[in-house]
Amino acid sequence: MEISGILPFAAGIASFLVAGGLVAWISKQQTGTKEMMDISNAVKEGAAAFLKREMKIIVPVAIGLSVIIGAFLQPSNGLAFAVGATLSAVAGVISLKITVKAAVRAAHLSSSGLGKTFAMAFRGGATVGLAVPAMALLAITGLYVIFPDPITIAGVGIGASLIALFIRIGGGIFTKAADMGADLVGKVEANIPEDDPRNPATIADNVGDNVGDAAGMGSDVYESYIVTILAALLIAALIGAPNFFLYPILIGSSGMIASIIGVVIVGSKNITDVMKPLSRSFYVSAAIAIALNFVFITQFIDDSSTAYALFGSTVIGVILVPIIQKITDFYTSYKQSPVKEIADSAKWGYASLTLMGIIKGMQSTGPFMIALVVAIILSYSIASAAAPEGADPVLYGIFGTSLTAMAMLSLAGIVLSIDAFGPIADNAGGIVEMTGMGEENRKVTDEIDAVGNTTKAVTKGFAIASAALAALAMIQAFQFEASHIFAGILVLDYSLTNPAIIVGLLIGGLIPFIITGQLINGVSRAAGKMVDEVRRQFKADSGILAGTSKPDYAKCVDIATVASIKELWKPAIVAILAPIILGILLGPTAVAGLLMGAVVTGILLAYHLANTGGAWDNAKKLVEMRGEKGSEIHKVAVVGDIIGDPYKDTAGPALNTVIKLLNTIAIVFVSAFVAILAI
Repeated sequence: MEISGILPFAAGIASFLVAGGLVAWISKQQTGTKEMMDISNAVKEGAAAFLKREMKIIVPVAIGLSVIIGAFLQPSNGLAFAVGATLSAVAGVISLKITVKAAVRAAHLSSSGLGKTFAMAFRGGATVGLAVPAMALLAITGLYVIFPDPITIAGVGIGASLIALFIRIGGGIFTKAADMGADLVGKVEANIPEDDPRNPATIADNVGDNVGDAAGMGSDVYESYIVTILAALLIAALIGAPNFFLYPILIGSSGMIASIIGVVIVGSKNITDVMKPLSRSFYVSAAIAIALNFVFITQFIDDSSTAYALFGSTVIGVILVPIIQKITDFYTSYKQSPVKEIADSAKWGYASLTLMGIIKGMQSTGPFMIALVVAIILSYSIASAAAPEGADPVLYGIFGTSLTAMAMLSLAGIVLSIDAFGPIADNAGGIVEMTGMGEENRKVTDEIDAVGNTTKAVTKGFAIASAALAALAMIQAFQFEASHIFAGILVLDYSLTNPAIIVGLLIGGLIPFIITGQLINGVSRAAGKMVDEVRRQFKADSGILAGTSKPDYAKCVDIATVASIKELWKPAIVAILAPIILGILLGPTAVAGLLMGAVVTGILLAYHLANTGGAWDNAKKLVEMRGEKGSEIHKVAVVGDIIGDPYKDTAGPALNTVIKLLNTIAIVFVSAFVAILAI
């Protein structure tokens, strides 16, 4: 095998080795007192119990679908589905275990100052950031080596997206039900601090941070990586230029190497502003990725004007990441004017704060979409203009856009590292509060947590943008595959004069709203049960609030587990069946409309939800940082944060996974879209 073929495997293995070294370092650090470990173990056991019960449902479904896809479509796609689904679950488990391990050690180090606490939280996050994309790169490369035709392994995308959706939905509903229950009764009604050990829902809240923010995000980024590289490979296959087939995988390798370097340059000394080392780490990684992309395409692929144009598309993708970061940061950071306006609006009451949050979230979609549109136009124009003589410039333009998305996702390692330290800091803060370590320790974890809230919002924006770009490539691949399968059988008219396209657009545009409603309603029902339980415990035992009795934490964990698993099915069923049923009834043109409609509304809705929730969360933190804890303004801000919880941590993140699941379902099942009804 040539060096270009070895590089992806070498980069993935190196990433795993560095992640293993970080795990070894984390494990050597002190865990703190017995009381701290008791809390950590309770969180670990609660999270493990949730995942175990969730997997009892997910595994049989995954096995059944793998058999169906393999038997009725292609055996290779059935195998690919199994690989995608298995590793998606593994990504969630890895993220969960590392977060729990690092959080208790970060809590212990909070007595040693900001620098050491930050280093522990970041290195814990970096373990996830390096391991999860490496797993995705190795999986897709291995499958592609065995089955060189990417359409025969498209099932890997369904497996990755479906399991990620289950983990995202289950974890998102769990964490927000627990969070809302803890806040509504504990902070608002009983007026006790966040993470107070007297609150029965506190352990469930900390468990939720792990199963939602950690396991959910790990699975999400894994499937984003898989689907994005799959989209680029599908378009490369349609172009029919073998020399370019390997470039999407090499882009992943360059980002992996760059992320490793970005992680190892982050230290713990002289830390006064947590964002500075994080930003420096990202920009170093981005610069290295650009340089390596140029080296790889000129040395291993081609040295032509077309190659330079495709390299230019990757530069656009890398640049797009900090642009989205800046846009998201502006609308969600407590240092910026939108969040300050939301915090100031709390003085006029609940309605004012709620409206201001929604307004700012909606406004954020404008610059976000402009950035995406510019990136699409530039990448398409550059690549299509450089298409070789006799080649289809449209396909080359789409290939350029898919490489822009791949270049974005190639930096998933460093982006996820920056994101994953957030839930570690959040859990560390909970342990500090519950063990009474003191206000100075809490200030340290609060500072990191506040930055973590912003980086979590940035990662959501990153995943949403990549979903949009990858979906555009997948839609084109779907159309070309449909034209190949139904040549001479169906006339495929994708113009707006075709009623099937209009029907598909309307149904596709509706799906994100239907699923958002299902998810927020699911959180509301689960939170209602949590609120009832916390109130019941306070009423049944007055010693809980007095601090003389211990709450029944396990009962709250069980309520959140049962309620979240119960809500898994509805969104998944909609995402799986909608394209299949519509395709069978109205044919592939209607499905193409559905896919486009879902992208247009889903991307904007997801970004609005993520930013609105993130802004409400940091508005609450800003009020607290102003020294107004316990005031009426603080109570209003807490309610805003509670409303935003299902926005930013359940519905918003789930939508980008839904969009990719719709696309992968469509492209794998395209041969079944026989158009029973002709309109």
